[in-house]
Amino acid sequence: MTQSESYTEAYAASHGRFAVIPAAYVVLRRGDEVLLQLRRGTGYFDEHWACGAAGHVEQGESLLAAAARETREELGVELDESALTVLTVMHRTGGAPHRAIEERIDVFFSATAWRGEPSLMEDKAVELRWFPLDALPDPVVPHELAILEALRDGALSPITPYGF
Repeated sequence: MTQSESYTEAYAASHGRFAVIPAAYVVLRRGDEVLLQLRRGTGYFDEHWACGAAGHVEQGESLLAAAARETREELGVELDESALTVLTVMHRTGGAPHRAIEERIDVFFSATAWRGEPSLMEDKAVELRWFPLDALPDPVVPHELAILEALRDGALSPITPYGF
């Protein structure tokens, strides 16, 4: 168990409430295309394509601020929080039951306006490329693929459970 997992479980136990990990994902869109990055060296879905920008919300940070920060850090572009549109909120699990670290709340945003040209800034990715929604690469991180396919099919729901 990592220090982070230990802290999360200790926190959940100390107040008797369930805890989840929040993350913000940003899907940059250019017409019918989305910007994806190829992951490598992370230990989590390496050699899979993923949203251009994503990451955990830091303590004291809003979801919108986290989305803008991740976009700046991973793609080198600036976007206004007001330019973000919520696609869906995913309540996701994939691990052992009753472990706080194994359930997450992922908020997926899209953006069609930003300042600068997206470029690969992330050291955990090796390629950045635009893909049409109807010709996504293989493989894509599974929970992200579910969102991209629903976006393509016009079938996104406000809340998306995954892994239950």
